[in-house]
Amino acid sequence: MSALRDLIRRGDPAIWLAGTGLGVCLLMISGMIALILTSGLGYFWPGRLIELTLKNGTVLLGEMSGREIIPTPGAPEPLPRFRIQLKLGNRDLFGADYRWVDEAEIEARAWPADAVYLERREYGPLLGRVVKVTDGDRTIGQGAGPGWDALVPLIDKAERDRAAIRRLERDEIGAVDAGIEQARLALKKDPAARERLERETAALTGQYTLLEQRLGQQTEEAARTRVTVKVADGREKDLATLDVFRAYRANQLTRIDRARLYASRLWEFLSGDPRESNTEGGIFPAIFGTLMMVLLMSGVAVPFGVVAALYLREYAKQGLLVRIVRIAVNNLAGVPSIVFGVFGLGFFIYFVGGTIDQMFYAERLPTPTFGTGGILWASLTLGLLTVPVVIVAAEEALAAVPRSMREASLATGATKFQTILRVVLPAAAPGILTGLILAMARGAGEVAPLMITGVVKLAPDLPLDGTFPFLHLERKFMHLGFHIYDVGFQSPNVEAAKPMVYATAVLLLVIVVLLNLTAIIVRTKLRRKYQTSAF
Repeated sequence: MSALRDLIRRGDPAIWLAGTGLGVCLLMISGMIALILTSGLGYFWPGRLIELTLKNGTVLLGEMSGREIIPTPGAPEPLPRFRIQLKLGNRDLFGADYRWVDEAEIEARAWPADAVYLERREYGPLLGRVVKVTDGDRTIGQGAGPGWDALVPLIDKAERDRAAIRRLERDEIGAVDAGIEQARLALKKDPAARERLERETAALTGQYTLLEQRLGQQTEEAARTRVTVKVADGREKDLATLDVFRAYRANQLTRIDRARLYASRLWEFLSGDPRESNTEGGIFPAIFGTLMMVLLMSGVAVPFGVVAALYLREYAKQGLLVRIVRIAVNNLAGVPSIVFGVFGLGFFIYFVGGTIDQMFYAERLPTPTFGTGGILWASLTLGLLTVPVVIVAAEEALAAVPRSMREASLATGATKFQTILRVVLPAAAPGILTGLILAMARGAGEVAPLMITGVVKLAPDLPLDGTFPFLHLERKFMHLGFHIYDVGFQSPNVEAAKPMVYATAVLLLVIVVLLNLTAIIVRTKLRRKYQTSAF
């Protein structure tokens, strides 16, 4: 008993419990990250296509995506039976992307060399065998081999055609359309210039009509080449090569080919626009929106937080009022984020944005410009949400600066402002950056306040582009966190969207780590420079 009392008195059990708790937490975090990484990064690896002939005569062709034991609840010691999950694609023909198959029902398995995997604009991938490739009424490839040889160069041509059509739609037609809209608004604002503005509008409308005709001709010309594919059940599907983004014979790829295809898919994921209700293609608009929002949020939260901390620590008379302010700031950090979103909606969007519209954009009403959700209001809302974190961290950093440094500066004749600007703030910079790291980590992962202050499911126009005034703070934007929620929980095809959820989660983790790593590197350099700081 005395040994047990000595053990408790020394606090050893508490140390063991604390160590065990830390180990469990690290294990859970590591497991979560490992699950996300394996599921997310494996999404881009091209698998082989397997053809299954079932005992009832049904033939299936697809990519094997899972295998598990069939649950048999209540059965007395059953033998394990397995089923496999096939990614069939061909959603427009089969009605679903995936199908579970009982292994006991499989009569034969094969991996056909001529099976092709086509990534297309709609309805997911098309899996089957090439029947023929045509250019208008002329057949340029018949059968699996010649058809594939004719299809390969057309896929590259389709990519060039899509780029040309996209430039025509977004740049040329978009610029003319914006000019017509500007003329309409100018006419509404200045009726006296009606004659001149109507002439400009008529000229722009003529240009718009010509560009539309050119777009139609270019699209029609690009859609002349078509490919016909026979799917596993014998049906044939005909589609324009313009709608095919990528094509490969999955069972003839070498490891090097698969690695190249993996890199190509990964690059498309990082740099491309979304397709198929965000379940395929890339997520570049969401990456751009997330980074821009974090930068704007940091630009708001850090200056306000540092100034507030400076006043509380260096200038405010310490007393009951300052203690109440500190308690309020600490409590503000615990307010649910959706409350900040409601505040941002009411104050920033309805009050501030509505006032700006009345004062500067009255000719556009009732269509709001700033009186609706946008990246500016979302960033300001998240700035308010994270500013308490910055205040607390900055105030602690300022308190950690040794008093002797202040006294030495004042003794040389420097004013208090000069001492704060040139001695205290640089020495406290590592601690302030700690607050910035915490703020960025929280801001990048928040979704709830963004859903009512500016984020949307799809926003093809970025907040920053080449159109005057170049920075469009009123525009809605995409965000990685909301993208995960939307694809994972709002998609009608949850099974097909699951890999995209993991891949986006991996990317969000990487971006948060990179942002934090950048701040940590800067903090380390400052810490080496000002060794007296406690942070």
